[in-house]
Amino acid sequence: MAPSSGPHELPSTSQTELLELPVERLQPTQLCLGLAEVRARACDFRLESAASRRRYLRSRPVPVAVSSAGEHWMIDRHHRLRALLDVDPDVSVFCAVVLRLEGASRAHCLEELNRRGWLYLHDGEGRGPHPAERLPRRLEALDDDPYRSLVWKLKQEGLIRAQPTLPFHEFRWGAWLRQQALPPFSSIELDPALPAARELVRQRRDPGS
Repeated sequence: MAPSSGPHELPSTSQTELLELPVERLQPTQLCLGLAEVRARACDFRLESAASRRRYLRSRPVPVAVSSAGEHWMIDRHHRLRALLDVDPDVSVFCAVVLRLEGASRAHCLEELNRRGWLYLHDGEGRGPHPAERLPRRLEALDDDPYRSLVWKLKQEGLIRAQPTLPFHEFRWGAWLRQQALPPFSSIELDPALPAARELVRQRRDPGS
């Protein structure tokens, strides 16, 4: 997961000039996501008008790191953007540049992002960390991690608190839950694991403690 020194907190986007970029130009900084959250977010977006969706996206810009070669990496918002692609494959979003990376090579940029703890290099089955070069260039190529879906559901229920400035907080919970005895489940069918997962989370509110 993140380097042992601890990840840098995610920077604020409130005082940063906004760019508007197609989602297809933004590269992921993680290997997987939870498809249950993606599907739920996509349903919400489909209920909004295009104008309302645009206002929402402007109010919540995507933090990005930019290389000197003009490559953009999303530091957060992977689930939101993956859901947007399901609704509109040509969608553009507002981005805030929070880091300008010196050097043009992909390897150099990924090394710096990893040093900051801004890469999640475990796959959808919890294996890793993998080499940073394995990160795909497109959101559609991310694995599904059912444990990340489970954490999203528990977060919706108020059992897991949001930590928006802590990188990969939900994945940390997912990694902990993966070590527990849970019945078989999937991102499409979370119900079999929910009763046991709820009780486990109530007993241990902070997997990093």
